[in-house]
Amino acid sequence: MLMFLLLKFLLLRLLLLMFHLLRFFLLRLLLLMFLLWRFFLLMFFLLKLFLLMFLLLRFFLWRFFL
Repeated sequence: MLMFLLLKFLLLRLLLLMFHLLRFFLLRLLLLMFLLWRFFLLMFFLLKLFLLMFLLLRFFLWRFFL
């Protein structure tokens, strides 16, 4: 009986520990995905801006120098 309670207690502790570790890693993963998502959005907007500037510059150069 005592062995059974001890085993139950250890299993519950193990389950709790696994739950905490899982929660910790999931939160870290969500934070990382959020930061990477912001970084990719920023890169996308910068690339779009650069492309737009390049196209405008090309247009003005073609217009003025030809």
